[in-house]
Amino acid sequence: MNNYTVNFTTPEESTNSTTDSFWLLKSLQISIVSINLLFGFPTHCYIIWLIITGTGSGVASEFFILNLSVCELGVCLNCLFYIMSVCFQRISELLLFLLGLSITGRPVFQCLICVERYLAVVQPVTFLKYKPLRYRVICCAVAWITILGSCFCSLFIDFTKNGQMKKTILSLQFLPTLSIQLFCVVAVLRALKQTGPGERKREREEENHMKRRAFQIILITTVSMAIIYGPFATLGLFTILTNHYIHKLWNTGLICYILAGFVQPALYLHRTGKLWCTMKW
Repeated sequence: MNNYTVNFTTPEESTNSTTDSFWLLKSLQISIVSINLLFGFPTHCYIIWLIITGTGSGVASEFFILNLSVCELGVCLNCLFYIMSVCFQRISELLLFLLGLSITGRPVFQCLICVERYLAVVQPVTFLKYKPLRYRVICCAVAWITILGSCFCSLFIDFTKNGQMKKTILSLQFLPTLSIQLFCVVAVLRALKQTGPGERKREREEENHMKRRAFQIILITTVSMAIIYGPFATLGLFTILTNHYIHKLWNTGLICYILAGFVQPALYLHRTGKLWCTMKW
């Protein structure tokens, strides 16, 4: 409740207005996370099944996408627990723990996908050197350890009741991975404009096609991540500086987070020809 409402309403009206507004916002949030649960969970289960059964390029070359989908299943599970928390308050701590999957897991694995595309285009020798599955397993193991640390960190910060620290971490945590992705975008774009000496026309066209494809994937992933976390980062900094929390804007950020999160699975399904709108019946 702001000061304006307090000054021009009676206590009973103020209480009723606050209660109605709270449940309206709560209902909106539940509706948003329900969309992610209903559509995200089966989609990522399907992607995992496609990768494991070898429908795409194989487990080794799509290992980062596999781990991203597993992480997204954890995000969907967090949505389920959020809906259940309306009736069962005791699972609120579990929600805080799984928050690390949302704020750390998704950007880390998306960043690994972009770096992999960057190496394939700009540093092909290095890419071939680290192409075996064991190197991807090592990278994902480090990523999951980082995510687990973020989960415990979210839980610890909530126990300390330090709201300022929590908003700062939520606002700035995605900036390192976004910076790496922007570097990959620029590097691949520069490589796309360059032509190797003595290349045949057909080889040059095939290489440029590969570079354009990698550039498009990295660019789309980076833009989607900016849409996902940009509103939260901006609103977090605004809340820190003004000490004013605007629920409606945070719900807008939540909508961006849910909808833009479907970009990566849509890209994979489109590439494998399994996206329903591109399939030939």
